[in-house]
Amino acid sequence: MSLSQLQEIPSKSMILIVGPPGSGKSTFCQQTILNNIELKPIIYVTTESAPSKVEASLRQKGIGEVMPHPLNVVDAFHDTVGLPSAMRSDSVDASCQDLTSLGIAISKLHERMRENVLLVFDSLTSPYVFNGSEILKFMRLTLSRFAAEGDAVLACVDEGCGKPEDMVNMMSTAEGIVKIELMDGLKAFNVVKHPKVKPTKIEVPMTWSPSLSYNYDMKMMTEHIAMTMGVMAGPPLRTEVGDYVNLFWPHLARWSGMLWDPKRFPTMTYNLNKDSESKIKEFIQLLPWRAKLFIKFLPKNFSKVKDMKKLISFFERVGGGESGETMEYLEEAFMTDEHYVRVHNDMHCWGFENVGVTLHLGILGGFAGVIKGFEKDRGGPDRDWNIVETKCIGLGDPYCEMKFVPGEIDKLKANLESVDSTIIERIHERLMNHLMEFVLNRKPLWDRPGGNEVDLHSFGHIIGTDASIASERYRMAMKLGGAKAGKEVGERLLEEGIKDDKAIQHALNLLEYCKVGKITIDETMRIANNCESFMIKAEEPSCHFTTGFLNGFFSAVKNQHVKETKCIAMGDPYCEWEFR
Repeated sequence: MSLSQLQEIPSKSMILIVGPPGSGKSTFCQQTILNNIELKPIIYVTTESAPSKVEASLRQKGIGEVMPHPLNVVDAFHDTVGLPSAMRSDSVDASCQDLTSLGIAISKLHERMRENVLLVFDSLTSPYVFNGSEILKFMRLTLSRFAAEGDAVLACVDEGCGKPEDMVNMMSTAEGIVKIELMDGLKAFNVVKHPKVKPTKIEVPMTWSPSLSYNYDMKMMTEHIAMTMGVMAGPPLRTEVGDYVNLFWPHLARWSGMLWDPKRFPTMTYNLNKDSESKIKEFIQLLPWRAKLFIKFLPKNFSKVKDMKKLISFFERVGGGESGETMEYLEEAFMTDEHYVRVHNDMHCWGFENVGVTLHLGILGGFAGVIKGFEKDRGGPDRDWNIVETKCIGLGDPYCEMKFVPGEIDKLKANLESVDSTIIERIHERLMNHLMEFVLNRKPLWDRPGGNEVDLHSFGHIIGTDASIASERYRMAMKLGGAKAGKEVGERLLEEGIKDDKAIQHALNLLEYCKVGKITIDETMRIANNCESFMIKAEEPSCHFTTGFLNGFFSAVKNQHVKETKCIAMGDPYCEWEFR
């Protein structure tokens, strides 16, 4: 049994591919297109990638300029996240937020072909996250009916993207189920059921590498950190609104994005954040002399208690904008090369008491990378440090505690994979309740002892800027997460009887209160000093969450979409969105 045989999708059946994000479901779908384009017309529904990227990937895999049968695309990506879509004769636009539009788009393309067709749906995850269990009705009324009429359907979905009972119901709808499992250097395709194939397992090599197309403006970032340390004076870098952001905004962005990949994102974020050690040398070189002098007295080795205490003091100074947060070294808990640090009033966790999970998921990788970088840069040992959260406000503890170790930590993997969609939905609901209390009653979004704002450097830590820079998948999740959050805000305002311009003003008040940036709106919408793209360099618009949020909001309130045409990250004086 080979993968190519598995990619022969039988007529009158729907095959569902289930696997963790990054396991190769999209690659399987595209290879299925290559194997079937000579036999029948194909409709490809793309919900998480632009059609141009899908086309480029197919070209790379060997599809020709002239195809024996048509390949038409339902573009359910651009409208969902508020990006401009190219006008193409072989594609129809739809939105993951609107299952009806998806069904109409599929039917429209199907009518053009009027013969045995293969429908490839990549993937059901995004429409599920937007619409919840309504996706089950869509699968039965649209996909199953499509197959029953004599055509074939291949669909994929991320394992763990929603409630277990929904996943069970989705699988029960399909005639065939193939589960992808990741192993050491391999991935296994487990055929659970299939109308033509007996249950079996196929193992193939696994490869993955991140996409790098963004970077920090290191000079600006270093200047900002020097000011938070108090070793450099000067006016705020964000001249319009200052260098602090309300805690609510990065938390809304982070937990909205987490909906798309709850199991994989924390691990990916942790590992990508650890790469900060590669930036240490450049960071030190760009610091003003007073800051360099401070770092000069840091030790080369952090094994001893007194040396780790100095580093913890440095971390506190760098996080000068995190007012009210204190770090306490637990000397009585010290063991050889095993340090414990207690954090009071932690900015990553405060406000999420008793949600059922540790909340530093992935973020601590950056601190581990800094420790390794300092030791290596100063001629000390080249050791791979790791940090795991052992106590957390999210678990009901009165404070958070972390364990620092120069080596492997047995519980780290389980800690990073401890969150599930139910917990994220619980956190998201708490955030939305805060938001509506602010909108309806002007109650503060956050009420954290010592302060409700964080500096731009801390903002980046919360939303996972390092992961966003290194991973296209992460950027996509921030766009889709923003669209879901914005749509929900718009819908909740409409439910309260707040419509049109009044609803828009409430949304603008929210963004201004959070100090997202300086906002003006007329024929277009502009945000000067937008916190998401500030201190970022890119060749394309990089306001992923902001664009998604605006698109979701305006689609709910005004039936409009937006596209970002200018961005600070590209060197423009402000970020700008056009309405369409």
